[in-house]
Amino acid sequence: MFNRSSFVALCLLFSAYSFAQPATAEKWDLRKCVEYALQNNISVKQADLQTRFSDLTYKQSKLSQLPTLNLQGSTGYRLGRSENPTTGVLEDNNFLNAGVNLQSGVTIFNWFVKKNTTEADRLSNEADKAQVKKIQDDISLNVAVAYLQALLTREQANIARIQVNTTLEQLSNTRKRVDAGTLPELNAAELEAQLARDSSSLISAETSVMQVMLQLKALLNLDAAAPFDIATPPVDMIPVENLADLQPESVYALALVNLSQQKVIDLRLQAAKKSVDVAKGQMYPQITGFGSLSTNYVNLKEPIYTSGTPQATSAFVTVGSSNYSVYSPSFVKVGEKAVSLGSQLNKNFSQNIGIGLGIPIFNGGSARSNWERSKLQVKNWELTKEQDNQTLKQNVYKAYNDAVAAIQKYNADRKSVETAIKSFSFAQKRYDLNLLSTFDLINSQNNLLRARTQSLYSQYDFVFKMKLLEFYRGQGIKL
Repeated sequence: MFNRSSFVALCLLFSAYSFAQPATAEKWDLRKCVEYALQNNISVKQADLQTRFSDLTYKQSKLSQLPTLNLQGSTGYRLGRSENPTTGVLEDNNFLNAGVNLQSGVTIFNWFVKKNTTEADRLSNEADKAQVKKIQDDISLNVAVAYLQALLTREQANIARIQVNTTLEQLSNTRKRVDAGTLPELNAAELEAQLARDSSSLISAETSVMQVMLQLKALLNLDAAAPFDIATPPVDMIPVENLADLQPESVYALALVNLSQQKVIDLRLQAAKKSVDVAKGQMYPQITGFGSLSTNYVNLKEPIYTSGTPQATSAFVTVGSSNYSVYSPSFVKVGEKAVSLGSQLNKNFSQNIGIGLGIPIFNGGSARSNWERSKLQVKNWELTKEQDNQTLKQNVYKAYNDAVAAIQKYNADRKSVETAIKSFSFAQKRYDLNLLSTFDLINSQNNLLRARTQSLYSQYDFVFKMKLLEFYRGQGIKL
């Protein structure tokens, strides 16, 4: 019969197990977690927005190579003395006027500034797309690590639960023997203390499970209160590559070609080189062409004149011996007539075409400074690429060495578990025959727990290292 301590331990075990149960029957495997994260993670969405910005910049650069064409129109009402737009004469009139102007411009030659700008924007756009892929790869790796971490904490919780059940069984058997008088009360008391420690470890393990699940939800951009659970395949069923197929030199060679981070740096470097050509072209003369069409209309009426009586002037002309007076013609305004819209637009239609030459002479050294600055930016990207390649190679070799050490440690820990199981089995039999103290039995049981926990750590650590090597190949992670 259990005492109060045993009852409390059972309650703790039940509450920890119930608290860890998911609120939904649907279980997400690693593939579903990764796919959902790629669609909903905020970092991925932000990178996608940056790609859209660069898409617009690239499209605008392509369109900037085409001639410009703009249509302008205006209308207004003038009062008092002003210039008649159709005659150019200052008049005291109130009139409505309207005009329209069509203008066009084109860059004839500018040392390929626009062409190189467009190419630089295209490369930057490709770099932004590669950056999205890099972030997706990073998210995939982070989700895989968090998923495996969740599996590890659950396995730890299962081991802790097995430990509690084992201690409970031992306490039950010991209590019967204590009640029968074959064992002292001290044996049961020691097992009750061990049960309390095991129950506390189980609560801590279950709490760790909940914390890791919250971290995984954050990566997936899931609400913390949303029902969520993951599938828990045995760690042996998690697909990993053969270590022999992941030699560091071959992994590094694949990483240089396939890894998104390397593509980003290469494209940024190419875009920077094109920017040098753009800055250099801006220091030379540019030839442009322009043209325009315009016309206008005024709602004034034109006067109608007729010939009047010629008027004599003070001038005269001598022909032979005779003088003849000079007469000037005279005109008399007899009325006004309205001029139609079409007639005025046709009459006032004008054209303009020309070529412009722009020569940068002195602008405070800004053009040359931009050119020198762009060349320094190229050097900076070249150094960044060199440093990143060195870091990548070091990381690949380190990951490979870690994987080799991890599998060796896992094999050693498995043997340790086998030895601990045998030792505990012998200890249990000796305890049942009153040939072993309770303290020694608990010690043997704790040794088995530590061996199992360490073996579990080693196994998952090996899987972590293998997933990292898969990631460095740049060909995706086995899901």
